[in-house]
Amino acid sequence: PAPRPTRSTAPERPVRPLPTTLPAGLHRTTGVRAVALTFDDGPDPVWTPKVLDRLRAAGVPATFCVVGTQVRRHPQLVRRIVREGHQLCNHSWHHDMDLGRRPVGQIRADLVRTNKAIQAAAPGAKVPFYRQPGGRWTPEVVAVAEQLGMRSLHWTVDPQDWGKPTAAKITERVYVAARPGAVVLLHDGGGDRGATLTACPGMITDLKHRYGITKLR
Repeated sequence: PAPRPTRSTAPERPVRPLPTTLPAGLHRTTGVRAVALTFDDGPDPVWTPKVLDRLRAAGVPATFCVVGTQVRRHPQLVRRIVREGHQLCNHSWHHDMDLGRRPVGQIRADLVRTNKAIQAAAPGAKVPFYRQPGGRWTPEVVAVAEQLGMRSLHWTVDPQDWGKPTAAKITERVYVAARPGAVVLLHDGGGDRGATLTACPGMITDLKHRYGITKLR
């Protein structure tokens, strides 16, 4: 009998090696004494509204680094973020940790697709920043973001709330690591953010008292 044909797929293109050091051009400070709060991986229908409630109660701004697939699912939350005076940051289409290592054309298509979803959700909204998932930056992704009018937003304080520490541990880590001009990394999406939410009031009160909380510039 004739041999049965086998299906073959083209091998996936290898990604570039990850640099051993962070590339130049990352935005890592507010430039003033006050610190900035950033929230990643949303918008999430459970946690983002609660985070927004906390921010509104405290009267402070934040930057929301939004994932394109989540923007498409929950456009009303993007509109609320903008309506309540917060900033937006492109966080890739589906949180691809290796995006910065992929071909430049693929990077550009991903960031453009995410920005288009943001604009569809909130027409005219500004997207001044891009944040690479996992902080796995490459010169290529920094360059593409710049070409699209976005600064590459890193951070200086990471309480690792994604690892599900207690609210007390999140608060302690932020307290110890915060300095004037710090950019604090937190999460409003990607899983159960109950501990982050619980930590917000005390953490925000402390940061407001010691440094003030500001928008990014």
